Amino acid sequence: MSKNLVIVESPAKAKTIQKYLGKDFEVKSSFGHIRDLPKKGMGIDLATFSPDYEVSADKKKLVTELKAAVKKAEMVWLASDEDREGEAIAWHLADELKLKPESRKRIVFHEITKNAILKAIENPRDIDQNLVNAQQARRVLDRIVGFEMSPVLWKKVKPGLSAGRVQSVAVRLIVEREKEIREFVPKASFKLDGIFLNKTEQEIAARLKKDFEKEEDAEKFLEKAKTTEFKVLNVETKPGTRSASAPFTTSTLQQEASSRLGYNVTNTMRLAQRLYEEGYITYMRTDSVNLSQEAIEGAKKQIVSEYGAEYSSPRNYTTKSASAQEAHEAIRPTDFAVKSIGDAQLNRLYQLIYRRTLASQMANAKIEKTVIEIGNASLPQHFEAQGEVIIFDGFLKAYGIVKTEDDDEENNEKLLPKVSVGEILSYKKITASEKFTRPSARYTEAGLVKKLEELGIGRPSTYAPTIQTIQNREYVDKREIDPQTREVVKMSLTKDKIKKEVLEEKFGGDKNKFVPTDIGEVVNDFLTDNFKEILDYGFTARVEESFDEIANGDQKWKEMMTNFYSKFHPRIEDVEENADRATGDRLLGVDPKTGKNVHARIGRFGAMIQIGETEDEEKPIFASLMAGQNIATISLAEALELFKLPFELEAFEGQPVSVGVGRFGPYVKWGETFISIPKGEDPLSVNQARAEEIINEKKKADAPIATYKGDPVTKGTGRFGPFIKYKDIFVNVPKKYNFDNLSQSDINELIDAKLEKEANRYIQQWEKEKISIENGRWGPFVKFGKAMFKIPKKKDDTKYEAEDLKEVSLDEVKKWITDQDKNAFAEKKKPAAKKPAAKKTTAAKKTVAKKK
Repeated sequence: MSKNLVIVESPAKAKTIQKYLGKDFEVKSSFGHIRDLPKKGMGIDLATFSPDYEVSADKKKLVTELKAAVKKAEMVWLASDEDREGEAIAWHLADELKLKPESRKRIVFHEITKNAILKAIENPRDIDQNLVNAQQARRVLDRIVGFEMSPVLWKKVKPGLSAGRVQSVAVRLIVEREKEIREFVPKASFKLDGIFLNKTEQEIAARLKKDFEKEEDAEKFLEKAKTTEFKVLNVETKPGTRSASAPFTTSTLQQEASSRLGYNVTNTMRLAQRLYEEGYITYMRTDSVNLSQEAIEGAKKQIVSEYGAEYSSPRNYTTKSASAQEAHEAIRPTDFAVKSIGDAQLNRLYQLIYRRTLASQMANAKIEKTVIEIGNASLPQHFEAQGEVIIFDGFLKAYGIVKTEDDDEENNEKLLPKVSVGEILSYKKITASEKFTRPSARYTEAGLVKKLEELGIGRPSTYAPTIQTIQNREYVDKREIDPQTREVVKMSLTKDKIKKEVLEEKFGGDKNKFVPTDIGEVVNDFLTDNFKEILDYGFTARVEESFDEIANGDQKWKEMMTNFYSKFHPRIEDVEENADRATGDRLLGVDPKTGKNVHARIGRFGAMIQIGETEDEEKPIFASLMAGQNIATISLAEALELFKLPFELEAFEGQPVSVGVGRFGPYVKWGETFISIPKGEDPLSVNQARAEEIINEKKKADAPIATYKGDPVTKGTGRFGPFIKYKDIFVNVPKKYNFDNLSQSDINELIDAKLEKEANRYIQQWEKEKISIENGRWGPFVKFGKAMFKIPKKKDDTKYEAEDLKEVSLDEVKKWITDQDKNAFAEKKKPAAKKPAAKKTTAAKKTVAKKK
């Protein structure tokens, strides 16, 4: 029996820590939080702001096991993460497991290494109630905001929507950027680039120092340049340096992993969590750039041995953020001697962290910058060529250079040939190109994290879940924006001749950037109009500062909540009572056929076009918007085109064919089969021949690839990856199989395994009633439709075994279900027939007394 029980958050961490502690320690995992606010209902007493925590259903068995382990131990060590969330987990464990102060100890560490764990054991402390209260304040405030604002959205916009303190501000940033892009008016100018040759025919690429606003001015300059003798007017060489960036914080790691590795924020944090839990890096949720003295010395030793003493320049960095917790360290390797790890995906992120930390402790790179001025006194403007030579690579040897998306693609620093002042140069080519100004770029995931951090909104632990939430809610997405086309003028001077041409260039296209959806824009506009303060960037940042003050013990959390709620709740009541419904309605014009108004708006099933008014005697007609179309930008002509869908084509192989657009985009319908039209293809352009082509492609894709016991087997790719289908059974195909070339034995093996698993799944099944007793991961359970129910204990207080459950009657199982859900078998009421809508009359708005 172990005298000591250590409780950590994750099984992976438990496994790593168990290696470092002797037989006197048993390490168990809480699998994150064991308690939280209830899923149904607010779970907060609004008079006192006391939360009503409960052990979640999936954690009850685990809590029972932990209580049994606590009884056997003399001392319980709470070793959850060192942030506020980790402190709250430790507090919930202590409370739920009834741990007395004398029989519990709280330990923290920011790396999972033997030294760090043993040092933590030697320096325990008690639970920091200030950190717990800061976490409770965030959880309670966000629950209240979500629970009180969301029903307002259901009533005023559309059922099923949600609002949140941080998520709504993140959506606001994306919506405002999109509006800025729409309103942006590009300005044209002419940029001149020249390629000049010295005596030895070496090329020097240079750019004119000033752009021309007008085409005729650029042409005049080229005319003058025809007969100009170009000279080297000046050569200037300046020494310079480049210094390394600070070690990674959570947000800078997310940004760099995005730009260098193409990882999204969620993926980066998932991999970083694994690196931390397996002991390779320090804690990955931090806003500090500090390094411990031990880390600085470890980096120095590695740099000197690998690169030489001249590359070493130990230093510590200062965190600019006032809210950063300086006791924490930056994200760094735990052991600089470990240069790489076995897992390829983990290793890519580890290498990024390893090289960034090493570079931060290395000498500055020394460069020599050369600027050559080319021109003639007779010309109004001169050309400038810039070049750069690295004299000493310093930190670049470890980390290299990465270009940001803001860098000018054409401004590449080049190595320049040696020239002297007064030297005559000839021009090979001078080009005047029409260039347009560009609006601010849409946010990438990393860019959004950077902006939230700049505004002081959220903290390291909130970035990834916030970004995931706004996508899950379908307020924003990363749909591809098709580029537009415009004409640009290009003039080239070569061999005393000017050639002018009009070219086409594409602009405005985007991939993998955040774009607001129609519903996202409507919700954002409603919230910014009616809850200005909650959506205010400064207010959201001030709330974060209040949480920091609570964590430092400078503010009481319930006082902060009382102050917040006293202003927030009356606003909720006022908006619910008096605000108008929001549909994002935009009047596009008049339908020339009917003379009725054409609106773009949000309807019950999303964005749509409506011809006619709801109060007209003749009901309006509707059409859904297609992917890529949007309420704010769709034109009248584009809207009217949608009413040509669906349209019928000739029957094919005895089955009717039509083309339409639905919830999942444009489709060809053949009989009862819906076939998606390829992305980017206009459904209105699909004729009989193209429809038959799409149908034949689908038939080919759905053709059987083999048979199993005489029945056909087909294959496809779904949301969970590649699969094969036999009868009504879908079988996932793991990566170890060659999906493009499955053999008959592969197919037999996959289906046999699936059928065996399915056979062991059901203990009893009543298909007609949609009730079954099934084997689950945590033991047997009852399933009714899609709902799952627990199996109660027998009368003698023992658990049912699988053999016992085979004998249980359907009536007994139904009783188990109704004990847990009284309305499970209640007949669903049919919806009442809709009364004909009364004609609306315009009247003065009634003044309604506010609810008390």
